[in-house]
Amino acid sequence: MSGMARTALLMGVLTALLLLVGVAAGYLTGIPITQSLGLFVIISILMNLSIYWFADKWVLNLYHAKIVSEDEQPKLHQIVSRLASNAQLPKPKVAIIPIDAPNAFATGRSPSHSVVAVTKGAMELLDDDEIEGVLGHELSHIKNRDMLINTMAAIIGAVITYVVYFTMFSGRRDRNSGSGLLAILAIVLIPFAAMLVRLSISRGREYEADDDGAKISRKPLALASALRKLESALKNKPIKQGNPSTAHMFIVNPFKGISVASLFSTHPPTQQRIIRLENLAKTLQS
Repeated sequence: MSGMARTALLMGVLTALLLLVGVAAGYLTGIPITQSLGLFVIISILMNLSIYWFADKWVLNLYHAKIVSEDEQPKLHQIVSRLASNAQLPKPKVAIIPIDAPNAFATGRSPSHSVVAVTKGAMELLDDDEIEGVLGHELSHIKNRDMLINTMAAIIGAVITYVVYFTMFSGRRDRNSGSGLLAILAIVLIPFAAMLVRLSISRGREYEADDDGAKISRKPLALASALRKLESALKNKPIKQGNPSTAHMFIVNPFKGISVASLFSTHPPTQQRIIRLENLAKTLQS
């Protein structure tokens, strides 16, 4: 399935789940279902349009990421330029995230409007080859248009969660009635359904980005080494800001051990990713 087809599929499924949340929320708060559904249709349309045009800014602002110039980060820009050339992509913008937890992600609506962001902690922890391996992974996400899917899923997932919290605290209908219980059940289960949709697509994309990214950087063992370091560091230094709904955007889950959402892994097991990369390195050498 192409990147655009996956984007359309995920957008459709998550929008449908958002509308179902709207119906349940309307029932529990006493708003007529037709009005509630109409309101959430408008919200979903505006949200999808805003996600397409402004999603990258939302994520960058969430983590206080700063776009840096070539004068500020010449080595990082050189790496990104080389990788973009290898991948036959326009060079994305480069951002630094001012947090100590080592990690990286890509965002943007298309390859020509994209950003790769690296945390200060990753810059300090990883050597140049490992940074190149990580950024090759992120450019693979850009090439496959995964970053739009990632950002869109994060925002819609966060909105569904916020609506659930608002509804549970402001509901006025009799929750002992059969229909009220069904509405409560729906508004509790739908966010989990949205989460499962995101996770099922996220895990497969990470394997693909590892493989394609290693070919872009031509350094699969450097990426394997970076993953090993990131996994080890994040056990003791998880990200303590941001939103867990963005976990799948990062190269390694940054919220390990601090959120209920961490029970549902957004990434394949890191050791399995390392084994695959080591096998790929043997294949490329033969």
